[in-house]
Amino acid sequence: MLAILAITGPIFALIGLGYACVALGLFQRSDMRILGRFVINLALPALIVSALSQRTLAEILRLDYLLACAGGALISFFLVLLWFFRVRGRGFQESALTAMGAAISNSAFMGLPIVIQVVGPVASVALALNMVVENIIMLPLALILADLAGQRQSSAWARLLDIGWSLLKNPIILAISCALALSLLQIPLPPALAKPIDMLGLAAAPVALFSIGGNLAGSRLGGVLADVGQVVAAKLLLHPFLVAVIALSLPGMDPLLQAAAIMYASMPMFSIYPLFGMKYGMEVFCSAAVVAATLASFASITVVIWLLHRLLLPPLALP
Repeated sequence: MLAILAITGPIFALIGLGYACVALGLFQRSDMRILGRFVINLALPALIVSALSQRTLAEILRLDYLLACAGGALISFFLVLLWFFRVRGRGFQESALTAMGAAISNSAFMGLPIVIQVVGPVASVALALNMVVENIIMLPLALILADLAGQRQSSAWARLLDIGWSLLKNPIILAISCALALSLLQIPLPPALAKPIDMLGLAAAPVALFSIGGNLAGSRLGGVLADVGQVVAAKLLLHPFLVAVIALSLPGMDPLLQAAAIMYASMPMFSIYPLFGMKYGMEVFCSAAVVAATLASFASITVVIWLLHRLLLPPLALP
């Protein structure tokens, strides 16, 4: 267990540092959005290009991983959607936004720094595949259902075109496309370009974790504890369980990729979840869910890593 805490402890220490810096007034909470934009628009795309361009297409395009990742996320999404809509009696739009939080992980900001310590370089490949599932399947699905339920003036087709256009401009999608092209054509990055890209990529994890902590400062759980508790349980327990069932059922899947898929699914919901909630008047609920899931994930992720090393991976030794 001490070896596992050696992995998770520094991660949450950086989150705590970000929280403390904002709470003490060294940074403003609005500054965290700038840091987040740096990670999403520059550091993370650089990391993806650096990691994927050095691998073959056979190493990158893992259909078994995509199946486990997408299958677990979709089942989790629709189970939570039906639960809140049918059982809890919430509106369909509210249920769709809630289900989004239960099916889309904080893969980039929080997942990568943890997963890479457990499974090594394959974590970057898994991250890129997660980004494909989250940005091309899960996020558009949730937004389209929420818009249709809210009877927004734009048609489903118009909304789909808007999402498609935004995906074409998404830095992460562009980075994945560029890396795939370099891998397919077997074009190595020139040293003068590879070095700054590598340096940007190294900044992704610490800056992302710091910004998560800063965003948590000032957040409150509000009066939505019952619903928040249920969506947090779905995100931290149901989602990784479903991914694990699919991943472990696929014959011939690399154990490292199986572990990566399960760990990414074990992360709390993505940190910009409240921004989508704001659009539909659910920012209080979404912010509370992010805070609660991030705090609870310290225990849940530690347990997941322990289980993986007991059942799937070699024993973990202290560094």
